[in-house]
Amino acid sequence: MKLQQSIILPNDVEKVSELTTFVEGICESLEFDPVTTMQMNLAIEEAVVNVMSYAYPQGAQGFVNIEAQANESRLKFVITDTGIPFDPTAMAKVDTTLSTEERGIGGLGIHLVRTIMDSVNYKRVDGKNILTLRKFF
Repeated sequence: MKLQQSIILPNDVEKVSELTTFVEGICESLEFDPVTTMQMNLAIEEAVVNVMSYAYPQGAQGFVNIEAQANESRLKFVITDTGIPFDPTAMAKVDTTLSTEERGIGGLGIHLVRTIMDSVNYKRVDGKNILTLRKFF
């Protein structure tokens, strides 16, 4: 394993700056260019902010664990929470050819994540949502 780091954050969007610092540090240690680093930050932030915003009932305290692992060929982020079961990968692909009125609300975040990352997988295990995002070098 080339790299393995993790961070646990409360379900509080005020803590997103800590997530940004975490992702940037990982990308820097893997010598990613600034554009790739920005894309990684965007994808991970989108996924984590969704957990922070929707995984737990309003006002309930919860946590999200973000683990980063890199080997010679890929960077993997595993995002885990104990919130409400939700599979973002089950959402239909967004038809970006439609106008915003025709498209309706929602789905653009997972579309963004799918576009940036090479694979996006979800599973529910032992009461936990586990979202795995991979980017190949």
